[in-house]
Amino acid sequence: MYTTIAVEDGLGNVVQALHSAGFKTSPLEGPPFKNVRAVVVKGDGKDIFLPQWDDKLPVINAAGRSAEEIVDVLRDRLS
Repeated sequence: MYTTIAVEDGLGNVVQALHSAGFKTSPLEGPPFKNVRAVVVKGDGKDIFLPQWDDKLPVINAAGRSAEEIVDVLRDRLS
């Protein structure tokens, strides 16, 4: 599959689940990312503003979801 997903810092369990499911991950913080197909955020109420985002990227809120649920949501949205 090799789809790259940007993941907010602090979601190590999500990163592990995504790797197990065949996704690549990229840190959300840091230099602008390329070839990212979706973003996973903690959903802790903090505003995230990264102007290099493509406004059509799906943003998945991880709050209240298991890592496996996030993988399922991404598979659904990116299929």
